[in-house]
Amino acid sequence: MDAGPWLAVPPDGYGGLENVVATLTTELRRRGHEVVLATVGESRLPSDGRVSAFAQGQFGRLADSYADAAGVATTHALAVVDEVRRQASAGTPFDLVHTHLQVVGPALLAALGPEAPPALHTLHWDLHRNAEFYAAFDGRDRVFFAGVSRSQVARGPAALRRQTLGAVPLAVPLPAGPPLPRTARADFVLVLSRLCAAKGVDTAVRACRAAGIPLVLAGPVGPYRDRAELDAALADPARTGPEHPDVAWFTEHVAPYVDGDRVRWVGTVSGPAKEDLLRRARAVLTPVRWPEPGGTAVCEALAAGTPVVAMALGCLPSLVDDGVTGFLAADEVGFTAALSRLDELDPEACAADARRRFSPAVMADGYERLYAQVLRQAATAGRRPPRSVPAYRG
Repeated sequence: MDAGPWLAVPPDGYGGLENVVATLTTELRRRGHEVVLATVGESRLPSDGRVSAFAQGQFGRLADSYADAAGVATTHALAVVDEVRRQASAGTPFDLVHTHLQVVGPALLAALGPEAPPALHTLHWDLHRNAEFYAAFDGRDRVFFAGVSRSQVARGPAALRRQTLGAVPLAVPLPAGPPLPRTARADFVLVLSRLCAAKGVDTAVRACRAAGIPLVLAGPVGPYRDRAELDAALADPARTGPEHPDVAWFTEHVAPYVDGDRVRWVGTVSGPAKEDLLRRARAVLTPVRWPEPGGTAVCEALAAGTPVVAMALGCLPSLVDDGVTGFLAADEVGFTAALSRLDELDPEACAADARRRFSPAVMADGYERLYAQVLRQAATAGRRPPRSVPAYRG
């Protein structure tokens, strides 16, 4: 199970992909699968083996130059390849590799050819990113893909869709107890995400100011986990080079409204602090500007019995039952209007929907089906020449 080199598993705060890997790995091991985890050294998730190229998460380097960021991803992927070869030489080859590392993961595994075990790559991103790669990639019946939503897969290039076996919605651990009743909740609403333009955080700020509802922002700004880290970085005279784009955007569009009262930024949260915010919030807001591929925060909110107000983009219409577990909006006016209707939504209905659709067992069932399909197709494919893939035309 390859989580990549960016954050620990489970993450200490932000990290949708890493939370998914932690949830899936735990459930698969509970079912009797042996899972070797490729991650960074600081990860603390129990597993049946560990592969690490870096002692700590490299998330802060994602905004580095292409050469630096690509070097990090490739260094990690080479460690995975070395472990694949080592296990094969020892006579204990892996049955399957499940990689979540974008582009570099499937590319290196495919380059190994028959030497590598069959592989499944989960797509966690908007597929307009790296579209040229996905339009040209040929897994040669050894490397296959899974989406995190049908809408995500539908936006992918034709070559990618041909090699995608299905879409498995994301899942989160379910709380043990019932959700907090609506009347016992605090007055605030919550944004739980990276604080950046694509997530529409400024829309949330304006909507909450217009509706008179306090807003809590929980998440990092670029590589900075909280206000103290960001302020220290901005005050550092030794800083050189361009600032992280998320920092520049946040400083201009959101920071002027963070007053510690009507708009609070609590930084990255995890563990009991995150659970408490989700449990007490009146709603989680997802005012995204992009076609959201997976929506981990939506699953977390509904599992806590917390309704979601979202823009109707990407996978969000498939996650939010409009008028039952939240509201879907087409624009900022509709988003703002939905905030006045939160008392119409029942936390029990939200939690029940999450138990039915977003539990670890449901996600593991989906991946077990895909694993079996990968092994079946790889075993029967035989050897064939590479597919003729049309040139990418944008």
